[in-house]
Amino acid sequence: MTASDHDPESVVREYYDTVDDERYDDLVELFTENVRYERPGQGAITGREALREFYLEGRPLEDGSHEVHDVVVDEQTNTAAVRGSFSGVQNGESVEFGFADFHELEDGQIARRYTFTDRDEV
Repeated sequence: MTASDHDPESVVREYYDTVDDERYDDLVELFTENVRYERPGQGAITGREALREFYLEGRPLEDGSHEVHDVVVDEQTNTAAVRGSFSGVQNGESVEFGFADFHELEDGQIARRYTFTDRDEV
């Protein structure tokens, strides 16, 4: 990623690309050291190493891809809201669902991430 690519929309689009490509070393570099990732009804993930561990071992989604439908950026708060859909595999079964994510950025990296879906666990 180049310095000009640190705008919120580019950073969050890169996030979905790295997840789908399972490039987890590149993925964690998109986040601040003390990142906080929150998902309703599940414990928060705090810090880059915990985030890396989640993607390597704890994520219930085994395979799949995101389709980003909309990205809306609030320049004043440096927040990107994303609406999209995911299709893939969870617990050996095909799944497809919509999501809404909010990414708060600091100095071109994601500092906080919130995910909302119509599934119990992602």
